[in-house]
Amino acid sequence: MSANGQNRHARTARLARKLAVAATGAAVLALPLIGATSASAATPAATTTAATATTAATTYPDNLDGWIRESLDIMAQHGIPGSYEGIHRNIMRESSGNPMAINNWDINAINGTPSKGLLQVIAPTFEAYHVPGTSWDPYDPVANITAACNYAADRYGSMDNVFGAY
Repeated sequence: MSANGQNRHARTARLARKLAVAATGAAVLALPLIGATSASAATPAATTTAATATTAATTYPDNLDGWIRESLDIMAQHGIPGSYEGIHRNIMRESSGNPMAINNWDINAINGTPSKGLLQVIAPTFEAYHVPGTSWDPYDPVANITAACNYAADRYGSMDNVFGAY
């Protein structure tokens, strides 16, 4: 092969390597844009792991934020409207975030059915608007929020529309 042919072959090989490196770099940069997290995202093992992760149960912190978020997820499954902000606003007005709050002084208490829990629900309302999959304990934060939001949705369209005692 002539010297000129060898030189052209070397240039072509260098160009091919540069293109390969550039294409690999572009692919790595594009992975986050297409939702992949690594080059092995398309392997069967990674696919199985991803499928398992999506079916794992969601865990929520055992605090007001977690109770509201869990309730919202349950509400979504049952078609009950409401937003985090609407629920939080009403909880702060009704119980200041205390899931064990009880009203022993209003007309409901005088009539023997005090309001209980985060959203101050009386027993007949809690029982009538209880949402399947939640506890039957009116002091259970998630059950209380979800039942109260179910009631508010029936009566006012959504907990978001409640701005006073309901």
